[in-house]
Amino acid sequence: MKAVVLVGGEGTRLRPLTFRTPKPLLTIANQPFLERQLSWMGRHGVTEVVLSLGYLPDAFVAHFPDGEFEGIRLRYAVEPEPLGTAGAVRFAADLAGVDERFFVCNGDVLTTLDLGALAAFHDEREAMATIHLVRVADPSAFGVVPTFDDGEVKAFVEKPPPGQAPTDWINAGTYVLEPSVLDRIPADINSSIERETFPRMLDQRGQLYAMQSDGYWLDIGTPDKYLAAHADVISGALGLPPVAGAVEEEPGIWLEPGAVVDPSTRLVPPVLVGRDAAIGPGAWVSGTSIGAGCTVGYGARVARSVLHDGAVVGRAADVADCVLGRDVEVPEAAVLRDALRVCEPA
Repeated sequence: MKAVVLVGGEGTRLRPLTFRTPKPLLTIANQPFLERQLSWMGRHGVTEVVLSLGYLPDAFVAHFPDGEFEGIRLRYAVEPEPLGTAGAVRFAADLAGVDERFFVCNGDVLTTLDLGALAAFHDEREAMATIHLVRVADPSAFGVVPTFDDGEVKAFVEKPPPGQAPTDWINAGTYVLEPSVLDRIPADINSSIERETFPRMLDQRGQLYAMQSDGYWLDIGTPDKYLAAHADVISGALGLPPVAGAVEEEPGIWLEPGAVVDPSTRLVPPVLVGRDAAIGPGAWVSGTSIGAGCTVGYGARVARSVLHDGAVVGRAADVADCVLGRDVEVPEAAVLRDALRVCEPA
């Protein structure tokens, strides 16, 4: 099957990390998020992916210079101007010549959804479109999708007030579409598949369905969720090692080749220490993903944080709930809390 992946957003909630790196290319446990998403699709039989691009499109082409990843053919659809989720889907599908059912995935969703099960559900109901649903504790920040017993969609309720949602099952951002759905989307016009295309399909019964799933799901688009994604992946939420080549030294503690950890260091899981990273004597690291070539100095403390490649935490520094971009240096004895920090341009 083919898939369209929507990766054109600016990732504004993760600035300044996304000023020079598109959100889908930020790493989750030392692997670019988009690579994880492509691997997931490949495991479910997707052989061609069209990346719907808008923001920093050249970064994607540079990251995948051969136009493929793990046997999946990649194509690039660069929007001339923002087209919204529906417009982007049509633009990308038209460019790829999609003429059979296909998947659509948002480029900021980490999930274990069985795409084969979603396609089978879609086929069994002879649907025109099928939406993946997940249950959340507080649906007030999401699009809520109540359904009939057979999964047919009743309505769409966008961000209901707390306590007033008709259900706690929300639109999880993965769809199966028949190519006929593209005819319902105006060409070259900014439009929303969630707020316009899908609601209009409710005018006729038997076209739009939704499948509930209890598998792992997380939207990585905010700082707290981005941090949570690292901890979840290292803890095994995807049912896989956090990154290829990592070895689990003890439950929840993973080391990549070349990582050096002083025997006096205290590691509290989940922790991933990247290739050729070094953690000095007396350091304390908890709930943290450490990238390649990073250094954590003598007596430093790092909690619930992410260190991208080359980051340095100085001697006796104290870092918590932070994301340090590539090559960021935290000075000796500094205290850093709740920060998204990147290097200043040279």
